[in-house]
Amino acid sequence: MARNKKESFFWTSYSDLMTSLFFVMLTLFVLAIALLHREVVQIGKERDDTQVELDKINEIRDAIQSIDTRYFSYDPVYKKHILKTKVKFRTGSHNINDLDQATKDELLAVRDAIKKFLDELIAKDGTASYLLVIEGQASKDNYSLNNQLSYDRALSLFKFWFPDQKETTLQFYNLPCEVVIAGAGCMDGKPKADRNQDNQRFLIQIMPKPGIIDE
Repeated sequence: MARNKKESFFWTSYSDLMTSLFFVMLTLFVLAIALLHREVVQIGKERDDTQVELDKINEIRDAIQSIDTRYFSYDPVYKKHILKTKVKFRTGSHNINDLDQATKDELLAVRDAIKKFLDELIAKDGTASYLLVIEGQASKDNYSLNNQLSYDRALSLFKFWFPDQKETTLQFYNLPCEVVIAGAGCMDGKPKADRNQDNQRFLIQIMPKPGIIDE
């Protein structure tokens, strides 16, 4: 009789243990499914948000192609706008005063055209912010510091546009548009006497900044 009681107690305890383990596993399974579902939902939301941002960036990039064609021509290979204004510096110089008054007046008109264009973009979508890249170039000649010279020319153009602005906070007016100064050195290709001064040009690139969609 004692043995039967012991066996009965063992199987009762075993049954209770198995039942408890079953409910523990069931609880863990339900919890895992709930957490997995939450992760799937979060991933889907992030994917949708990313797609919305990509669509917005593409929309802005398409709109940027409509910048004033009087002053800009678009290069689809390098995806940059080339400033049509002809600039002719002295060899080794980045002094804006090398340029004649008509050229300087046109450069000021270019600045105003960019501002008008950015105003229109911001009026359509006030959540976006932009980068304006001003890229200088130098003639392909024997001057040894053309890389630095091309940068200095781009910086000179910005200072000509905004003579009172400090270099540490390059901003295009009070718009949500930061300015990046760049130098491209010399234009690719062999130098030609009749075209070499054409390398003294500015390239302008306007692009939406990453993370342009507000939460």
